Amino acid sequence: MRFTFLGTGTSAGVPALACSCAVCTSDDPRDNRLRTSACLRFTDPSGQDRTILIDCGPDFRQQALRAELTRLDAILFTHNHVDHTWGLDEVRRFNVSMGTPIEVYANQHTRRSLETVYSHIFHRARNRNDSFVADLIPRTIEEASPLDLFGLRFEPIRLLHGRLPVLGFRIDAIDPSLQSASDGLLPMAYCTDVSAIPPESWARLTGLRTLVLDALRTRRHPTHLTLDEAVQTAGRIGADRTWLVHMSHDLPHRTTNEALSDDIQLAWDGLELAGTGEP
Repeated sequence: MRFTFLGTGTSAGVPALACSCAVCTSDDPRDNRLRTSACLRFTDPSGQDRTILIDCGPDFRQQALRAELTRLDAILFTHNHVDHTWGLDEVRRFNVSMGTPIEVYANQHTRRSLETVYSHIFHRARNRNDSFVADLIPRTIEEASPLDLFGLRFEPIRLLHGRLPVLGFRIDAIDPSLQSASDGLLPMAYCTDVSAIPPESWARLTGLRTLVLDALRTRRHPTHLTLDEAVQTAGRIGADRTWLVHMSHDLPHRTTNEALSDDIQLAWDGLELAGTGEP
């Protein structure tokens, strides 16, 4: 089982356009951050390889090529913002290579947004020409209603992105064969684009081996955790290992990590966690 950080950057990406700051001009490849997204690759109990994508932003094609993705079995969306959804048209190539539609899971708000932006996909019969579009099956998911996929359980967790409710995902292995394959990695919680955790959601973040958590910058922001807030939140959750994502160009990779504890670190694009939970 492998968990790959496809992107770890904020909505503007790093380098940011028209910026010559130290991070945007850094020669450390870990300071290059595409828009935040991740995937989980594993072999299901039947022996079939699976890939589950979390969010599909505008950098998805580049991310998929770099990670050498060869299939896509499901897509889970945290929320409807552009930097997390505007790569969905690219998944049509996986329909061709796999010969099957792809299920897309989102809450009702995000699903409505996807069906509006991607009307040519979800309302294909309206297209003037029957051209090459993705073949997707939309599924609505709700907070605290677990979704079982290929031997894994994904539990949507209510988080707040400013005033917008968004989803995080707790991931557990429910098949015995995957429990051993995921040792040290799962249970995991993936919580990007979060500024606050509602009281009812804390209980779903206990007993984690791995936590992925938003940490935008050091200065306060209305819709994201700051670095200090992320560290405090990670300390309260108490996962074995916390990886921070959705960073802006305010956080240089090397010096920021040097100031953090070993169990809470900035992730970077291409970082891969295996069954041991170690990079």
